[in-house]
Amino acid sequence: MVQYFTKEGLQKLKEELKDIKEKQMPETKKLIAEARAFGDLKENAGYHDARDKMSFILGRAEQLEVAINEAIVTEKEDTGKIQTGSEIKIIFDGEELKYLVVAPSEANILENKISYQSPLGQRLLGKKGGDEFDFMAGNKRVKVKVLKIE
Repeated sequence: MVQYFTKEGLQKLKEELKDIKEKQMPETKKLIAEARAFGDLKENAGYHDARDKMSFILGRAEQLEVAINEAIVTEKEDTGKIQTGSEIKIIFDGEELKYLVVAPSEANILENKISYQSPLGQRLLGKKGGDEFDFMAGNKRVKVKVLKIE
């Protein structure tokens, strides 16, 4: 599935993949070898933990490789409309909020990064400053107004 990334977001994925391949995998292989040296693998918790960790690392590396290979880097265009990479200021149910619109893998609500695939992100895409719309937040209808797009 194609995902749209900011240049910075794609770089973070590449750095994480590099860390996995150059640091985490060799460390985990070493842990597996050390645990194997203790003998009886059936009851060797250290060995099984290390193998589980390696499975997780390999799975994450595969996810990152797929995301990187299918990524489309978006260059923010000056269209005056909300798009991936836009920094926005909105009024959400009477509260003023700032967000950066990003790819799903970059999203982090604690850092005010909202995915363009989230329900709110989908509704915001293509909106211009001054646009207003109703949004269902759970079972509550709230007013959203776009104040500023950068």
